[in-house]
Amino acid sequence: MRFSTLIVLLILGASIVQADQAGVIDNSDSPHVKFRSIGIGDCRWTDGFWAEKFQLCQQVMVPHMGSLLKGDVGHAYNNFKIAAGLKEGQHQGMHWHDGDFYKWMESAVYVYAINRDEKILVELDEIIDVIGKAQLDNGYLSTQIQLGAPEPWTARNYHELYNSGHLLTSACIHHRVTGKRNFLDIAIKHADHLHETFQPQPERLARFGFNQTQIMGLVELYRTTGDKRYLRLAEIFINMRGRSRVEPGPSVRHSTIGDMVQERKPLRKETEAVGHAVLALYFYAGAADVYAETGEQALVEALDRLWENVVHKKMYITGACGQTHHGASSRGDAVHEAFAGEYVMPNLTAYNETCANLCNAMFSHRMLGIHGESKYADIMELVMLNSGLSGISADGRQYFYSNPLRSIHGARDYSALNTETPDRQPYLKCFCCPPNLVRTIAKLSSWAYSLPENGVAVNLYGANELATRLCDGSTLRLRQETDYPWDGAIKITVQQCKSDAFDVHLRIPHWADAAQLQINGTAADVVPVAGQFAVLTREWKPGDVIELDLPMQARLMVGHPRIEEVRNQAAVQRGPVVYCIESPDLPKDTSILDVNVPSDIDWELEPGISELGNVTALRGTVLLRAEDNRSMYRALDEPQWQEHEARFVPYHAWSNRGLSEMTVWMPIVWR
Repeated sequence: MRFSTLIVLLILGASIVQADQAGVIDNSDSPHVKFRSIGIGDCRWTDGFWAEKFQLCQQVMVPHMGSLLKGDVGHAYNNFKIAAGLKEGQHQGMHWHDGDFYKWMESAVYVYAINRDEKILVELDEIIDVIGKAQLDNGYLSTQIQLGAPEPWTARNYHELYNSGHLLTSACIHHRVTGKRNFLDIAIKHADHLHETFQPQPERLARFGFNQTQIMGLVELYRTTGDKRYLRLAEIFINMRGRSRVEPGPSVRHSTIGDMVQERKPLRKETEAVGHAVLALYFYAGAADVYAETGEQALVEALDRLWENVVHKKMYITGACGQTHHGASSRGDAVHEAFAGEYVMPNLTAYNETCANLCNAMFSHRMLGIHGESKYADIMELVMLNSGLSGISADGRQYFYSNPLRSIHGARDYSALNTETPDRQPYLKCFCCPPNLVRTIAKLSSWAYSLPENGVAVNLYGANELATRLCDGSTLRLRQETDYPWDGAIKITVQQCKSDAFDVHLRIPHWADAAQLQINGTAADVVPVAGQFAVLTREWKPGDVIELDLPMQARLMVGHPRIEEVRNQAAVQRGPVVYCIESPDLPKDTSILDVNVPSDIDWELEPGISELGNVTALRGTVLLRAEDNRSMYRALDEPQWQEHEARFVPYHAWSNRGLSEMTVWMPIVWR
């Protein structure tokens, strides 16, 4: 049975999620957004790239990860059992391991929203029962503290608030999809404890919330319950940042101060993205959620500045963020896993934590809702097809924590690096990234569309079925057919809609010059402009067909002249997909450092590379030069080129054929 047929049967056989169900971000009543979320489960991938990834997610990624986290390898579930008095033992895993487990639970709920497999709910109910037994009577819940670490709220490096944020978010999603309150009641009890602890704003806790997932979690809990205390508390956590003196203190280690944890300046006065990239982007995403409810102008102006700074001065071509493992901020603070200076973009040592890349997409998703501009969806897509998806192997069982743009045998001593590895690993001791990626893949169909005031916006392209309600409550059903991102032909058929006129916003990616747009076989009156939504307004009827053709030629890309590491080099991009070259596609004993790309290179498509996840590769003739690389410097000589027809693979698919060298950027030979 073809996969597309299987999906259609699942759609027909499963009970359709109610179209008025809240979205992944429930901004349905948020007064300060232009685009609102579709309901979780309203969109289902039916064929092609993302359908195959979702199938892998429900069949392999989520079950396999669950076996790790519920067993003795990951030990996360054991921690809850021990805290509940159901098992003997000690806490194992990082301080934030509870949060890892909540993210895995969230991913399972997203899968359930699509396939309605009751076994998922039965398992989750058993887990939720254990979590409830582990929770203290006052609502406190963080197993590493309960199992022998310092007293609650005395050392912020234990990431209690990070665990809190993922608890609240996961519980809200569980309630929205299932209607059950068992997990939500645990979250409410915990949030009430947070409110009692932090709302008075004691000075000793002013700098405590440095890993800010609790802001997003509190806003979603406010949206779920209507209790404004949670929204006010979320805003308090924003207001407390940058308020106190920047120095070590009773709850603050010397290694996590200043720009490292975004406390050198208050958020509203910040001008650049600094410090730990995950902490920063979670913070910005949470602040965007708060703005959606409060409409505070100073807050959104700061977020606009920070988004521009990230995307145009500190982001890799793959959408990745966090240039350095260890370094310094522009203001001189020691940082790690962090943003570096503007245009400081190393390739070999690029850190680019998978979580940071995904947080970049999360932040952009929220900014898309606020402003309704296509540039934010461009970043969402860029991350998910490149630096986000690179965090997991083609078989869904192995993981990258960091995502460099170049890898060379022997160039780095990985034994001294706790999170950087030359190839993907079956388990990471610091396990925050894998469940973050899997939950994002599981929910990605909910990012595919948004709801403007009178219509629908197409954010992400991929074959799918949409069954939702517009903001006025009317039913809309669309079918999208495409082989995107390998082909730019997109066909959207209206299956059911209201009789009154409404808008269809089609994202025209910033790279899609000369896109063509037709309605029912006739050129549309709207001229598509790259980097904007094309807005089609009419009285639509069932059977109407929109056809969008996005040019997908492969192009050589160059960097800003201030990016020292890529001067006189080029990368390859086709549509939204960034490509790289790997040593398995070069002659034996050839280093990727020997590869040069001619400026007039011609490309051929090579579709269906199954070992890399059914991707489309590119073939082109590169120029190889064998040089004496033993000397630091040598005299310039006339190069002797050897031509080689090489395969270029999507960056996200590298490291699926054993240990290999890889590079995204290559020297250009102009001709």
